[in-house]
Amino acid sequence: MRIHCKIVAIAVCFGVFLLLYFFGGNAADEPPLNEVAKEKHFQSFNHIEDIAPAKEAKQTNEEPQKPPKLIRKEPKLSSRGGGNVIAKTRQKSEVGRPGSKVTQAEDVMHLAVVACGNRLDETLNMVKSALLFSIKKIKFHIFAEENLAEQFEKGFSQWPQTVSSRFHYSIYPITFSVGNADEWKKLFKPCAAQRLFLPVILKDVDSLLYVDTDVLFLRPMDDIWKFLKAFNSTQLAAMAPEHEIPKIGWYSRFARHPFYGVTGVNSGVMLMNLTRIRSTLFRNSMIASGLSWENLLHPLYQKYKNHITWGDQDLLNIIFHYNPECLYIFPCQWNYRPDHCMYGSNCKAAEEEGVSILHGNRGVYHDEKQPAFRVVYDAIREYPFEENLFQSLFYPLQTKFLDTVNTLCGRIPQVFLRQIEKTMRAVYEKKVVRRVRLPRE
Repeated sequence: MRIHCKIVAIAVCFGVFLLLYFFGGNAADEPPLNEVAKEKHFQSFNHIEDIAPAKEAKQTNEEPQKPPKLIRKEPKLSSRGGGNVIAKTRQKSEVGRPGSKVTQAEDVMHLAVVACGNRLDETLNMVKSALLFSIKKIKFHIFAEENLAEQFEKGFSQWPQTVSSRFHYSIYPITFSVGNADEWKKLFKPCAAQRLFLPVILKDVDSLLYVDTDVLFLRPMDDIWKFLKAFNSTQLAAMAPEHEIPKIGWYSRFARHPFYGVTGVNSGVMLMNLTRIRSTLFRNSMIASGLSWENLLHPLYQKYKNHITWGDQDLLNIIFHYNPECLYIFPCQWNYRPDHCMYGSNCKAAEEEGVSILHGNRGVYHDEKQPAFRVVYDAIREYPFEENLFQSLFYPLQTKFLDTVNTLCGRIPQVFLRQIEKTMRAVYEKKVVRRVRLPRE
């Protein structure tokens, strides 16, 4: 009996020892609950610190975020054209969201134009040319007089759904944030000075291509948009030279004010990083410490208003004369004007690759002075959307060019036709050739 009791006592002691060993070993391996909670807290805090610099780096060039009512000085967007307003809102909610797979900021290109007076048809034709060949969606920012807003909406509403689904637009009234509005509006051409205020008005837009109403795209807008990635750390805008030959350039011969480089720059096609423009202090001849873009415009105009001829373009030349490191220069084929052919062909880039963007200044789309320019304008205006590009656009354009070969610019038809033919071929291959499946063997 005693032996049995001893055996039971030994078994109980051994069981208690095993239990103590089991719980003691686990406790030694794992930290207390309080320490686990602290560790998770610090891991979470460190993760937030890792993310914060990325967000700060992204926002270093932007305005501090405040309630919209306090910072927004934008004019009200047109409330007409409900479908397009909805599209604009949807786009804004998607752009800029980290990790959004629907629409990233670089997936939408922004294009601005200013239209006053009789520029309605010209502007619609410019928009049409941009949509014919571009790949990514485009958001158009149209600054127009009140009486033109309805006409723009009417014009866009007549385009096929397949076309209207590829772009959004907003219409803004003409507005100037500093100085005398009437004085700005009459500077050079009606409303042309509006382009100077785009960085101030479009606070939510990072980058933008501005073009005059008399511009036509002969290749995808995507291609000029790529120049934004070619900017170095100081460059914030891109333009083409006003002329290729200093001896016959306007600025080099007649300007009574500072201008960029040797021949000046033409602002009819201007690519801008608005975020950088808003965050930069610009050197000038008035204040040594530099001025922000908005604070610079009015005093600059007051100082030079009696010495400038081409209005806002002259002011841009003055700004970049004092800040040359801020400007990227792209080749003349991206802003091809009558000056490049009426004194003899002097745009080598266009001779080699063809015209990429045609700029019909001097009113050449509407008179007989340079019929080569008018032929291109009329061909795009008369082209019916969704028709075959070669049959309904390129071949008629080619035929009409035969009537211009005895004119100054018509003598070099390959300059006008080479790039647009290449672009159409690329569009054709994308739409047709790639859809053809090889037969199975």
